[in-house]
Amino acid sequence: MTASQQTTSGAAAPPAWVRRPASLASALTTELVGRIVRGVYPPGTSLPAEPGLCEAFGVSRTVVREAVKLLQEKGLVQVRQGAGTMVTPPTQWNMLDELVLGASIDEDESLAILDDVVVTRRLLESDMANVAAQLATDDVIDRLRAQVDRMDQLVGDRVTYEEHDRAFHDTIMQTSQNRIARAVVRSLESQVINTARYVGKTERALCVASNQGHRRIYERIAAHDPSGAAEAMFTHITEAWLVRRSGPGDPVRLRR
Repeated sequence: MTASQQTTSGAAAPPAWVRRPASLASALTTELVGRIVRGVYPPGTSLPAEPGLCEAFGVSRTVVREAVKLLQEKGLVQVRQGAGTMVTPPTQWNMLDELVLGASIDEDESLAILDDVVVTRRLLESDMANVAAQLATDDVIDRLRAQVDRMDQLVGDRVTYEEHDRAFHDTIMQTSQNRIARAVVRSLESQVINTARYVGKTERALCVASNQGHRRIYERIAAHDPSGAAEAMFTHITEAWLVRRSGPGDPVRLRR
């Protein structure tokens, strides 16, 4: 390592992003979120003092303060007068935050976080399917049938199939008129959709089986059967994840 690659204290140079002027606070926040989730800064301990963070990352006090503010908003730290910036327990973290959820998924070898995402989805979406079966108009039913029929033609094209899969679920969520539940599901989905461990297995046969689940949901909504639609949605989301899921750990969170 050359002299130009070291700080004046002899430590390794900070990451390259610190030399870019734009969004330094966001970049530093991302780095600190990852370190907190990985346990580099364990719950109950203090973050390095402001001068230490400035030196370690080659940024100004203003950048550090903004990053700490963002960490507070995410629930990862508390600033205590006279005690410094304390890392909070995971129970206080905002798991709907993109950075927090993404880092947690990356560090969770047991897949428990993804299991919880699926449990949350099926809870909310089964309720929305129940309501959609009560509210669905002929136009909605026709749209759902067309979406299911189209997906039957796309089982060999995983990427396009998944786009239509999301549109099918979103039609039901919109029909339920539950904007809060829809926003939560869409937020979770947007953060895991490109995660390899969430996508899991992608064989054609799995798309075929998945669309059979979609058709059962559609049929129960078309029949205006709220409890049947809810059960079909619950079963579909659970089974679709279990066949994709590949990793260690027993998915006990999915048992009911």
